[in-house]
Amino acid sequence: MTRARHFGFSRSSPARDRAPGMLAALRRGPGLLAAVGRRCCGARLPARWDKAPGRRGAAWRAGSLRGPSPGGVLAALAAFSLFSKNAEEETKEGDSAGTEDTIIFLLKKAKLSIMKGELEEAERILHEAVRLSHQSDNKKAIIYTYDLMANLAFLRGQLDSDDNAIIEMSVKLASIYAAQNQHKLAVAGYEFCILTLDEKIAQYKDLPEDVLPAEERANTYLLLGLCLDSYGRYLLANKQLPGAQRMYERALQISKEVQGDTHPQTVVLMNDLATVLDAQGLYEEAYTHVKRASELAKQTEHPEEHMVLNNLAGILMHKEDFLQAKEVYRKALKQAELKGDTASMQHIQEELAELARRRKHSN
Repeated sequence: MTRARHFGFSRSSPARDRAPGMLAALRRGPGLLAAVGRRCCGARLPARWDKAPGRRGAAWRAGSLRGPSPGGVLAALAAFSLFSKNAEEETKEGDSAGTEDTIIFLLKKAKLSIMKGELEEAERILHEAVRLSHQSDNKKAIIYTYDLMANLAFLRGQLDSDDNAIIEMSVKLASIYAAQNQHKLAVAGYEFCILTLDEKIAQYKDLPEDVLPAEERANTYLLLGLCLDSYGRYLLANKQLPGAQRMYERALQISKEVQGDTHPQTVVLMNDLATVLDAQGLYEEAYTHVKRASELAKQTEHPEEHMVLNNLAGILMHKEDFLQAKEVYRKALKQAELKGDTASMQHIQEELAELARRRKHSN
């Protein structure tokens, strides 16, 4: 089983031209445009691995970084103007009645608090709304609530000074668009996040530590890693393998540099990169990465070691090393049984049956 798992342009940046979908979306979204010109602590969301199979419990430790960024407001406008004009009405569709009513009530209450100037109360209400939206998996409600949160952050004067929080929300939105097969918006969002962080990191290189503490610098690198990982997963799912390989290579390098070779996330990224290489028929390169990942997973008692072993066995099978593949599959199956991972157990058993057929056919 090969399982893969997680925006501002400066005015002179040529990268702006790479995301025309963002500019078109900006013209469609009235939400933040209505807030321009008014000044008035933005919603800071934790950046975590998406809840994909094989990613349980792991997290990018991406935090928020203070410090103004050229074009910060333009960046936020582009990031959060991806909504239709009828978004609030659309949140009523596809949700259970009770939760739907509660979310709509909270959104209206938050808007009223904003109108009354009670901005801290509005932020508290919106956090509750986004929690309920995620619980009910109502993507339209999630998007619309984030739109309001971005408006609120702008009103409180935070988009210029805390735009890493905006990027964290933006990459989440890109993932939502990816899940909805809105590919132009998803790609524009991912590239927006990555190019913005690349620009920001380039500006940081000459800054001394007394100006930019090492912890804050690391937070931005880890946020970039989250974006690269999420984009790589999207590209892999859409069979854009060379691009996915580039994203995973960069994400892996960042995780190694900031968190170390033995960090659980580094191990997962090694496994993911092996998956992409294997899908391109680059079996020797894939084996090198997955073998190292399996060694580190065993050494660190990684909670997903059985999945790494499963990937290793699959690559060995592609290399036609059937005897070793069978041995590794059996190790993976034993671990999956101990962990009670029935989905993995079923898959490994199917792979063992396929391996038996291939061995019989090759003799």
